[in-house]
Amino acid sequence: MPVAIITGASKGLGRALAEALAARGWDLVLDARTAEVLKETAAGVAEHGTRVEALAGDVADAAHRGALVAAARRLGGCRLLVNNASSLGAEPLVRLAELPLDGLRRALEVNVVAALGLVQEALPLLRTAPDGAVITLSSDAAAEAYGTWGGYGASKAALDQLAAVLGEEEPGLRVWAVDPGDMATDLYAAAVPGDDGVRAEPGSVVPAFLRLLDERPPSGRFGASALLEGRR
Repeated sequence: MPVAIITGASKGLGRALAEALAARGWDLVLDARTAEVLKETAAGVAEHGTRVEALAGDVADAAHRGALVAAARRLGGCRLLVNNASSLGAEPLVRLAELPLDGLRRALEVNVVAALGLVQEALPLLRTAPDGAVITLSSDAAAEAYGTWGGYGASKAALDQLAAVLGEEEPGLRVWAVDPGDMATDLYAAAVPGDDGVRAEPGSVVPAFLRLLDERPPSGRFGASALLEGRR
């Protein structure tokens, strides 16, 4: 069975994607910081009959990243790495004039440094997979200027650039940066408390990610809305 590593997998988009892949027969290595929630998620995902390894920890911890890749190796390799875990840098979001620099460092550490660190750990397995792929979660804040989203957006813009360069340097892999659009997630609720606007449920954008896996377009940056509409 193909094996995927998904970070930030206990809730939201990470969990929805894990459910969809398990339904397709993928074995999974799941990461999140909250052990109890991750355990419940893993149990639910495993009901699809696939093997699920759930490792609670912080992706900013090099030892934890190594443990995730080691778990994938025990399952037989790694065909897909999904860097979904994210940090806002401040909760709720604030203007740059008030953004704590330690918060910005945390956002960069989780969203950029840890993502690259996990790619580096997993590359030997991804390179030997028949169709290895990396998905990094982007944001429209990486490309547009929104008030209070500066720190988070800067970290996602940096991640987009890393994904673009990785795609050039690893022509045998597919490297897709995906902007999922606004979703009804705990991350968004923490970013903008009290915003009760209607947003997509995470599961509704999963077909966009499955389309990438099915069609394997060249490495690049994609919007989930375009993929769902049959465009790229």
